[in-house]
Amino acid sequence: MIVSKDVASKVAKYLLDIKAVKLQPSDPFTWSSGILSPIYCDNRKILSAPSIRTSVVEEITGVISRQFTGVDAIVGVATGGIAIGALVAAKLDLPFAYVRAKVKEHGMKNAIEGELNDDQSVVVIEDLISTGGSSLAVVDTLREEDIVVMGMVAIFTYDFHEATLNFKSQGCKLYTLTNYDTLVNEALQMNYINEGDLEMLEKWRSDPKSMVASS
Repeated sequence: MIVSKDVASKVAKYLLDIKAVKLQPSDPFTWSSGILSPIYCDNRKILSAPSIRTSVVEEITGVISRQFTGVDAIVGVATGGIAIGALVAAKLDLPFAYVRAKVKEHGMKNAIEGELNDDQSVVVIEDLISTGGSSLAVVDTLREEDIVVMGMVAIFTYDFHEATLNFKSQGCKLYTLTNYDTLVNEALQMNYINEGDLEMLEKWRSDPKSMVASS
């Protein structure tokens, strides 16, 4: 769920202001899940905008302070959640660790980088949620080590029905600063997209596996 409509609108405007959102309906982006998408949200651009970065970190720490009690550490999802997660941990004066998508094939062969102990309670930080598959794989990794995952906070979600089901089945609470509907509506208001784009984007979101690459 989004934190609030006001926060969702503010953060969506941030993403549009720094051109973190790209629209390519004729040349769709390919996600790691294999889904073709006409829209791409690059939240890493937040890191290069100091005032926006500060605001986003403050919003995430606010969510954690309000929604979770007794947090022992913050965990970032590699790679998008590492930098923001570390900044959140610093603001909350909590330990930080991150989880790799794949176990290292050399050295200590760690999946978890940083020091986490059994039965510690953590909040996971992610930059965006699509289907939720890769994000929830991190939750699985942590739980396999007997670490208590209290929930996850992400900057943006596409609000796919599949993701909602995945988080529910995993019993993982999810809070996001903004979401797809808010982003698209703000983009229309800011003339970032037009009515024709809006129809296409709404159709795609209702069936994200329907898009095919142009030949």
